[in-house]
Amino acid sequence: MNFFKRQFEDMRTGKLSFFFTVVVLFWIKTYAVYLAEFNLGIQNALQHFLLFLNPLSSALLFFALALFWKGKGRYIAFIVINFLMSFVLYANVVYYRFFNDFITVPVLFQAKTNNGLGGSALELLSPIDILYFSDLFIIIGLMIMKKVKPQEKLRFRSVFAVMTSAVLVFLLNLGLAEIDRPELLTRSFDRNYLVKYLGTHNFTIYDVIQNSKTSAKRALADSNEVSEVENYVKANKVDPNPEYFGKAKGKNVIYVSMESLQNFVIGKEIDGQEVTPFLNSLVEKENAIYFDNFFHQTGQGKTSDAEFIMENGLFGLPQGAVYMTNANNTLQSAPGILKGEGYTSAAFHGNYKTFWNRSEMYRTMGYDEFYDATYYDMSKPEEQLPYGLKDKPFFKESMPMLKELPQPFYTKFISLSNHFPFDRHENDTDFEPGQFGDGVVNRYFQTANYMDSALEQFFNDLKESGLYDDTVIVLYGDHYGISENHNRAMEQVTGEEITDFKNAQLQRVPLFIIAPGVKGEVNHTYGGQIDVRETLFNLLGVDNKDYISFGQDLLSKDRKQIVPFRNGDVITPEYSDIKGVCYNNETGQPVEEGSNACEEASKEATKRLELSDKVVYEDLLRFYKPEGYKQIDRSDYQYINPNPKSAENPEASQEESHE
Repeated sequence: MNFFKRQFEDMRTGKLSFFFTVVVLFWIKTYAVYLAEFNLGIQNALQHFLLFLNPLSSALLFFALALFWKGKGRYIAFIVINFLMSFVLYANVVYYRFFNDFITVPVLFQAKTNNGLGGSALELLSPIDILYFSDLFIIIGLMIMKKVKPQEKLRFRSVFAVMTSAVLVFLLNLGLAEIDRPELLTRSFDRNYLVKYLGTHNFTIYDVIQNSKTSAKRALADSNEVSEVENYVKANKVDPNPEYFGKAKGKNVIYVSMESLQNFVIGKEIDGQEVTPFLNSLVEKENAIYFDNFFHQTGQGKTSDAEFIMENGLFGLPQGAVYMTNANNTLQSAPGILKGEGYTSAAFHGNYKTFWNRSEMYRTMGYDEFYDATYYDMSKPEEQLPYGLKDKPFFKESMPMLKELPQPFYTKFISLSNHFPFDRHENDTDFEPGQFGDGVVNRYFQTANYMDSALEQFFNDLKESGLYDDTVIVLYGDHYGISENHNRAMEQVTGEEITDFKNAQLQRVPLFIIAPGVKGEVNHTYGGQIDVRETLFNLLGVDNKDYISFGQDLLSKDRKQIVPFRNGDVITPEYSDIKGVCYNNETGQPVEEGSNACEEASKEATKRLELSDKVVYEDLLRFYKPEGYKQIDRSDYQYINPNPKSAENPEASQEESHE
């Protein structure tokens, strides 16, 4: 107790008065930012109190570090610490404005590979954001005007007492949080929960610790760890539908990632004009299966998560992207598995190979070829985006390379045009932007229309080349395009209030499977990206019973219609468990208190996510070798282009080198 007596004595004599001024200013600013920028789902008075309280412990702790200095050194330390903490807070604000999520350590490491997105980031900035550094300006102003007393040297015990008080405030914060959300730090997949209860800076500390533990998990894992996963997966395998099994045996495969395309645009009209007339036509096509209750399940890895999920039957990670943090894992991916069936594999992307670390990840997954931006004509500014080639030239220039591939082939095309902030296509289509009072939402329909036109051109080229009739084509939306920050405009688009329940339903993305000899239909089964690999393998007649996969064939009559989201939410045909609230899908309203309508599905979803994370974090597939699978040797895959087009475009080559 003497520690605290000394602290109070220092407060009485004014030695800590400026310290507490700095702490209180930062505390109040952080709380104001929470209210202004983040939608954390506050549901009761305790949660609101915790939101107010949680910035205090980190402010006390970090600003206490400045107390080890005296005089001008302490002033400088206050300024530096405030700037760094304000920057972390503001970086999360900008990130949240689009992703509705918070920055994690893996995201910071993957940022260097995502050059070309500067324009997207600028779209998220606002001139009034300077107010988020207002306390820093006040501190500097007080120092300049000499309104603070000289900073005397403090006893170590006083500084230690301040730090101890920070720990006590945090423990109080955590104890109250555990009352409202038991096992908060051990069972939550949702960063919204962690920030709501603990704050952005405490979450950052937690994230650093979690990533350190993850590195240790792989080092400590052994072959016995895979047994639980294998037993679960085999117990939950479903029998393929005999009506579809092997219908497309030996056919080529083309995946097309439709950037940021959500399902609400299918059939949508703006001023009497269809947004996606070509995709709309596929809904009624005789050999196209359209899944209208199909959801993306991506996390922070967005497009890369979608690729990973669909080709590996594993979920993305709760923090960061597998493409960045686990690119050297042992995987049993679709390209590698189909190699055993005689398939050649190739990926096509109008950006450079380092974007999302694809050059490394595609080696791990067993791709034979990777056609990146160096294979395309990148010399025409009007065909460029900050993050790659526009869709029409991309698909057009891909055709000669596609036709040269040995058949059967397994290929993937990653489109780019319909990418936030959905601009630079006003001269590429006569489709007018929407009029919903939000530039991002307005332009979204224009770029979606352009992408739709590019897809129609691609299909026509496939038919002209003779490939169409021998190819299974899988068109899928990779992730959402319009975040919650645009809910006001989206309410005009949908004609409904965008609640948490409605926002979860808007995470539907289109899935079309077009296959020769397969009868077309609109399929209403509930499913997600995790289910696509199983579906494709059964259409191709590939025996996949021994492979680890957490998906189930979308065409199977025995499948469980459970759709887990990366944040722990789950949707079924009848109920949706969103942010801890169970909703009736028919009414969109919460079910009666005490009902366990969502309990079984939520437990099942949590189990799948936990086991999938275990596989990825511990790299368990290095211990699991199904019969007949030849392990990928990454050294075989160099993707050497003997005559890259970027050699004709020095500027493009320089950009690649920079990345």
